[in-house]
Amino acid sequence: MHIETDRMVIRDFKMDDLKDLYDILGDDETMKNCEPAYTIEKTADFLQKFCIDKKGAIAAVHKETYKVIGYILFKEYYEEVYEIGWIYNKDYWRQGYAFESCKAIIDYAFNSMNIHKIFAEAIDGIKSVGLMKKLGMKLEGIQRSQTKNELGDWVDLYFYGILAEDRQ
Repeated sequence: MHIETDRMVIRDFKMDDLKDLYDILGDDETMKNCEPAYTIEKTADFLQKFCIDKKGAIAAVHKETYKVIGYILFKEYYEEVYEIGWIYNKDYWRQGYAFESCKAIIDYAFNSMNIHKIFAEAIDGIKSVGLMKKLGMKLEGIQRSQTKNELGDWVDLYFYGILAEDRQ
């Protein structure tokens, strides 16, 4: 995949992205609503096995600096149904990069891949849910006390989705 927006290039990951991906996945604050921060070894293994070999994620690259500032999960979950998710370098939060990148992927997926549905899930009911709504996704359900957060507390899991027909 190769998509360009005004400020971003969305492309497949490569092993040269290790340092930039570790800047994202190795940061405690960034990984707060996901899982514990990764070691450099775990990041390298994940980059190779999941992002590259399985093509389970896409790199969001800042056009001016060529730095990977975002990890975007984008994988087929079921025939013509894809899951999307995102984790961005905290130095780039609240600047519209996640929206810009994810919107470009969603547009590409519906317009060029002719998929049926894209869905996302999150425990962050504010920032992540806000972005899901901004992307045109609709609430599909909340699984109450479904999973534990980084403190070990039970938290809700929010599910949002968008159908091809929602965009017409």
